[in-house]
Amino acid sequence: MADKKNIAGLSFEAALQELEGIVSTLEKGDAPLETSIELYERGAVLKAHCEKKLKDAKEKVDKIMLSETGEVRTEPASFE
Repeated sequence: MADKKNIAGLSFEAALQELEGIVSTLEKGDAPLETSIELYERGAVLKAHCEKKLKDAKEKVDKIMLSETGEVRTEPASFE
């Protein structure tokens, strides 16, 4: 089973780099079945970790708005 504690401490960039390596290894298809399953499980946890990091970052980004009266306010950024 994937070690979630090790993954929780990874930066987005480190997790993404590891995930890319796992995908590359799995695409080659030359890893033994048990190893492939372990890699897939770790990859799934890494993917979830990256998605959470992106979601958290999105929530922190605010769009600065200037009203007609010159008042500055913020509102959540829309990336969709």
